[in-house]
Amino acid sequence: MPYKHEVAGSIPAAPTIRLPITPHVNLQAMEIRLAMTVAMVLLTLLPAKAADSPHGSDWKQVLTDRLAEYGHRNWIVIADSAYPAQSRAGIETVVSHADHFEVLRTVLAAVSSSKHVRAIVYTDSELKYVTEADAAGIENYRKQLAQILPTSGTESLLHEQIISKLDQAGETFRILIIKTNLTIPYTSVFLELRAAYWSDAAEQRLRNAMKESR
Repeated sequence: MPYKHEVAGSIPAAPTIRLPITPHVNLQAMEIRLAMTVAMVLLTLLPAKAADSPHGSDWKQVLTDRLAEYGHRNWIVIADSAYPAQSRAGIETVVSHADHFEVLRTVLAAVSSSKHVRAIVYTDSELKYVTEADAAGIENYRKQLAQILPTSGTESLLHEQIISKLDQAGETFRILIIKTNLTIPYTSVFLELRAAYWSDAAEQRLRNAMKESR
């Protein structure tokens, strides 16, 4: 006979089954690893920023340091005030706040005294046609520039052609741009570095000999 609190014919209650609970720590660790992976991918997609060097008087030290590192196919640009900042990572810009001709003389002297590099100098073809009416001081600039630049190893090209050569070089080789306080257009001077101990004529003879030996 069942007790008062029991019901005749009732089914005993099923035992409680406890399922294992996965610790939250594992889930949190997976979320952290995923977030770090996404962050790294996003960083690689960001555009590279051109290097910025110290301003002012430090430009001379930067020039000395870079010239020791630079060699064939590197460039040094002495630029006017409006020369644009570059986005390519291999292009380094220094704002000198110095006189244009002071910077130009310093760079030319440094390259000339170097044992490992020489320079092919480029100026803008447009410079010859800029008038005094449109850019005050341009005539005096042309006279001073003619006195400073070497009589050999200097070429004149359209500005866009020089920029194209510079862009192409910047894809692989480092470039130093030193901005001056000059505010006259088409006055930037571009130096393409070559090996001082190997002339263009020697390179041509080498290529000709290699071609003839085939």
